[in-house]
Amino acid sequence: MTTTLYGIKTCDTCRKARRQLADQGIEYRYHDLREDGLDAELLDRLLTAADWQTLLNTRSTTWRGLDDSDKQNVDAVRARELMLAHPTLIKRPLLAQGEGLIVGFDSARYAALGS
Repeated sequence: MTTTLYGIKTCDTCRKARRQLADQGIEYRYHDLREDGLDAELLDRLLTAADWQTLLNTRSTTWRGLDDSDKQNVDAVRARELMLAHPTLIKRPLLAQGEGLIVGFDSARYAALGS
Protein backbone atom coordinates (compact mmCIF):
# COMPACT_ATOMS: atom_id res chain seq x y z
CA MET A 1 0.00 0.00 0.00
CA THR A 2 1.36 3.39 -1.02
CA THR A 3 1.51 6.08 1.61
CA THR A 4 1.65 9.70 0.49
CA LEU A 5 2.03 12.74 2.69
CA TYR A 6 0.74 15.98 1.15
CA GLY A 7 1.97 19.22 2.60
CA ILE A 8 4.19 22.23 2.21
CA LYS A 9 7.89 22.12 2.96
CA THR A 10 7.84 25.26 5.11
CA CYS A 11 4.90 24.14 7.29
CA ASP A 12 5.95 23.27 10.85
CA THR A 13 3.10 20.78 11.27
CA CYS A 14 4.11 19.02 8.07
CA ARG A 15 7.66 18.78 9.43
CA LYS A 16 6.32 17.15 12.61
CA ALA A 17 4.38 14.64 10.53
CA ARG A 18 7.43 13.83 8.40
CA ARG A 19 9.59 13.43 11.50
CA GLN A 20 7.11 11.05 13.15
CA LEU A 21 6.74 8.92 10.01
CA ALA A 22 10.52 8.71 9.69
CA ASP A 23 10.95 7.86 13.39
CA GLN A 24 8.43 5.04 12.99
CA GLY A 25 10.18 3.73 9.89
CA ILE A 26 7.12 4.26 7.70
CA GLU A 27 8.02 4.69 4.06
CA TYR A 28 6.07 7.36 2.27
CA ARG A 29 6.18 9.63 -0.73
CA TYR A 30 6.12 13.38 -0.02
CA HIS A 31 4.07 15.62 -2.30
CA ASP A 32 4.65 19.34 -1.81
CA LEU A 33 1.42 21.05 -2.80
CA ARG A 34 3.26 24.24 -3.67
CA GLU A 35 6.21 22.75 -5.58
CA ASP A 36 4.69 19.56 -7.01
CA GLY A 37 1.36 21.24 -7.63
CA LEU A 38 -2.27 20.33 -7.29
CA ASP A 39 -4.32 19.32 -10.29
CA ALA A 40 -8.05 18.73 -10.55
CA GLU A 41 -7.67 14.94 -10.54
CA LEU A 42 -5.69 14.91 -7.28
CA LEU A 43 -8.04 17.38 -5.62
CA ASP A 44 -11.05 15.31 -6.66
CA ARG A 45 -9.46 12.21 -5.10
CA LEU A 46 -8.88 14.13 -1.88
CA LEU A 47 -12.45 15.44 -1.94
CA THR A 48 -13.71 11.87 -2.30
CA ALA A 49 -11.89 10.93 0.89
CA ALA A 50 -12.82 14.07 2.89
CA ASP A 51 -15.51 16.68 2.42
CA TRP A 52 -14.67 20.19 1.32
CA GLN A 53 -15.47 21.69 4.73
CA THR A 54 -12.76 19.50 6.25
CA LEU A 55 -10.17 20.24 3.54
CA LEU A 56 -10.69 24.00 3.23
CA ASN A 57 -8.52 25.77 5.80
CA THR A 58 -10.40 28.95 6.65
CA ARG A 59 -7.87 29.76 9.38
CA SER A 60 -4.93 29.97 7.00
CA THR A 61 -2.98 33.05 6.02
CA THR A 62 -4.04 32.42 2.43
CA TRP A 63 -7.73 32.49 3.39
CA ARG A 64 -7.29 35.72 5.32
CA GLY A 65 -5.58 37.23 2.27
CA LEU A 66 -8.47 36.51 -0.09
CA ASP A 67 -10.89 39.23 -1.11
CA ASP A 68 -14.00 39.24 1.06
CA SER A 69 -16.07 38.50 -2.05
CA ASP A 70 -14.17 35.21 -2.50
CA LYS A 71 -15.06 34.15 1.04
CA GLN A 72 -18.80 34.71 0.67
CA ASN A 73 -21.28 31.94 -0.14
CA VAL A 74 -18.65 29.21 -0.39
CA ASP A 75 -20.11 25.87 -1.40
CA ALA A 76 -18.50 22.66 -2.67
CA VAL A 77 -18.00 24.01 -6.19
CA ARG A 78 -16.53 27.33 -5.05
CA ALA A 79 -14.32 25.64 -2.44
CA ARG A 80 -12.91 23.35 -5.14
CA GLU A 81 -12.18 26.35 -7.39
CA LEU A 82 -10.46 28.19 -4.54
CA MET A 83 -8.33 25.18 -3.54
CA LEU A 84 -7.25 24.63 -7.16
CA ALA A 85 -6.29 28.29 -7.48
CA HIS A 86 -4.64 28.41 -4.03
CA PRO A 87 -3.34 24.97 -2.92
CA THR A 88 -2.23 26.47 0.40
CA LEU A 89 -5.93 26.71 1.31
CA ILE A 90 -5.88 22.95 1.86
CA LYS A 91 -5.60 21.90 5.48
CA ARG A 92 -2.35 20.04 5.98
CA PRO A 93 -0.71 17.71 6.30
CA LEU A 94 -2.79 15.13 4.48
CA LEU A 95 -1.75 11.52 4.89
CA ALA A 96 -3.19 9.19 2.28
CA GLN A 97 -2.96 5.43 2.71
CA GLY A 98 -5.00 3.40 0.27
CA GLU A 99 -8.50 4.89 0.34
CA GLY A 100 -7.99 6.45 3.78
CA LEU A 101 -7.04 10.05 4.47
CA ILE A 102 -5.92 11.67 7.71
CA VAL A 103 -6.44 15.43 7.59
CA GLY A 104 -4.17 17.42 9.87
CA PHE A 105 -1.53 16.05 12.20
CA ASP A 106 -2.60 13.79 15.05
CA SER A 107 0.35 12.15 16.74
CA ALA A 108 -1.76 9.31 18.17
CA ARG A 109 -3.29 8.45 14.79
CA TYR A 110 0.14 8.51 13.16
CA ALA A 111 1.53 6.30 15.96
CA ALA A 112 -1.21 3.75 15.27
CA LEU A 113 0.06 3.43 11.69
CA GLY A 114 3.23 1.77 12.89
CA SER A 115 1.45 -0.98 14.80
